[in-house]
Amino acid sequence: MPETYWNHNVHYQRLVLQLVPGGCERALDVGCGDGLLVSKLAARVPAVTGADRAADAIAMARRQYGDLDNVTFVEADYLDDEKGLLPEGKYDLVTAVAVIHHADFREAVNGLVRLLAPGGRLVVVGLGKDRTPLDWIVRLAGQAASHVLKVFHGGKRGPGVPGMSPATSWAEIAREARRMLPGCRFRRLLLRRYLLTWDKPEG
Repeated sequence: MPETYWNHNVHYQRLVLQLVPGGCERALDVGCGDGLLVSKLAARVPAVTGADRAADAIAMARRQYGDLDNVTFVEADYLDDEKGLLPEGKYDLVTAVAVIHHADFREAVNGLVRLLAPGGRLVVVGLGKDRTPLDWIVRLAGQAASHVLKVFHGGKRGPGVPGMSPATSWAEIAREARRMLPGCRFRRLLLRRYLLTWDKPEG
């Protein structure tokens, strides 16, 4: 079994798992990295796909979790799926953790929504840019919490995926999400993340 580790993204995977909708048959984790979240979803969902545009990430995921019978890993870009590896409108759950700030927010959301089946659920854990005094206060509080959690978990580690700073502010993300996804739920999380959930209307 692969070594377990802790970082800000892993910390919120439990929250993602709590949001798996009832009756979910097919799930897709976009930007799956080393496949850790995919492996956890596989314990709850009959068929899970992990997608990442980085070939080395998919190779790592297959080495670690490729033996799971209900898991498939594909090298694919959800924004430009030329090979049609990610069928549109087929997934009851689409998750994206620390992914969509690598693209334009509107383009990223539209790309994820296309993959959702009618009645499916979108779960995004994302990053925003600090711009206001409140943003910086929340950031400092999160840094303090992160330090405590890091000590508790024996350090902050990960698969070594290159990071990227977000360009869109927290307020802009919340405003655009509510405009694009009527009825969505948006909230700031302590460890420099936000949670966005939305259920696609039936039909």
